[in-house]
Amino acid sequence: MGTVLIWSVALTILVIVGIVWILDLQARLSRLQRRYEGLLSGDEEDASLEVKVGNLAARLAEVAEHAERVAARTAQLDAALTRAVQGVGLVRYRAYKDTGGDQSFSLALVDGEGNGAVISALYGREVTRVYAKPIQGWLSPKPLSDEEKQALAAARQTVVAEEG
Repeated sequence: MGTVLIWSVALTILVIVGIVWILDLQARLSRLQRRYEGLLSGDEEDASLEVKVGNLAARLAEVAEHAERVAARTAQLDAALTRAVQGVGLVRYRAYKDTGGDQSFSLALVDGEGNGAVISALYGREVTRVYAKPIQGWLSPKPLSDEEKQALAAARQTVVAEEG
């Protein structure tokens, strides 16, 4: 009779554990089913899946439109930047033997296509003279001094360094 009692108790415990397990699974299934139905049909808290996808598509269209505006603005800035000063070259030197220090200078200011000007200031004890020469396509219609050529070459190197 002792073995039958042990088997009966063990079987009862297994049945109780099985019932608890089934009830837990039913509760989980019920919660999952409510979430699934809420996702598809929508309720007060959440919109339906169809509405969520629609909202996401609208936001995606806004992002695409914004990206197009940014690309257009970038193209405008790139076009304007080619006409902005991109290359600067400065050479300081002593223009006259009777003056001290390198007070004279030649300054080249050019855009990305080599258009701009070379400005030279020749410092003397009694007077300083300033000259400007146009630059078109890295060349000048006016003759350039050695220092002006050096300033233009330095400006060209800064433009090439920025492009590369």
